[in-house]
Amino acid sequence: MNRNDQQFIAQKIRTQYMEKESTELDALRELDRKVKRPANVFAYVFGSIGAIVMGAGMSLVMTDIGATIGITNALVPGIVIGVVGLGMALLTYPMYNGILNSRKKKYGAEIIKLSDKIMNK
Repeated sequence: MNRNDQQFIAQKIRTQYMEKESTELDALRELDRKVKRPANVFAYVFGSIGAIVMGAGMSLVMTDIGATIGITNALVPGIVIGVVGLGMALLTYPMYNGILNSRKKKYGAEIIKLSDKIMNK
């Protein structure tokens, strides 16, 4: 390994232990995360629950789980549960957009001001 490679590796390791300065760009990234994170978390959780509910309805219709849990005719409840889950899964994206747009309105002016300040330097 030559001298330049050793210096590069040493510098790379050294930067991991140096204290990082907080910059305006870091603040802008944090604001962007603040806008997007609640909408993303909601979409993942609500969409997953909708898919699980839909799968439970499909399981009632297609297997004998209904008889095991004491439902004599599981077709109708299975279809209803599946349609409810499907509705939840279909509503996830419009609700995600609603949450995201409301967060953009809340933090938009602050993000624009900070980004203008960064770009005009």
